[in-house]
Amino acid sequence: MSNKNKKNSGYVLIELTVAMFLLGVLLVAFALALNGFARFNRFQLIRQRCTAAAQAQLDSIATTGKPIAEEDFRRLWPRLEVSIKESDGTGQWQGLNLVEVETNGMSFNQKVKVRLSRYMAAKIPSAGQEQ
Repeated sequence: MSNKNKKNSGYVLIELTVAMFLLGVLLVAFALALNGFARFNRFQLIRQRCTAAAQAQLDSIATTGKPIAEEDFRRLWPRLEVSIKESDGTGQWQGLNLVEVETNGMSFNQKVKVRLSRYMAAKIPSAGQEQ
């Protein structure tokens, strides 16, 4: 083997090593970016589910006067928690009830919280009930 070939074989080995290292760094960066996108998408999905659950609770209260039954809520939105608060309206909203619905969920290690509220007509007792 000539002296020239020995010199080039070492150079090629170093080029291959550097190229493999750079390719590895790019693959790790790509994997981290995909993980970040997955986390973001999961957060958005949970936030969308929380919003849908809260809106459905408000719609149910507005139309039927009561929230969705607990077993139906668990069936439709597993792993979500809901809390409902009602209070009397104040100021220009006096005479109405303020209904606040808060839904919570978990996305990886991040808590997702959505709170929706709506003013609704106060419940008027029917003829046979006391006021």
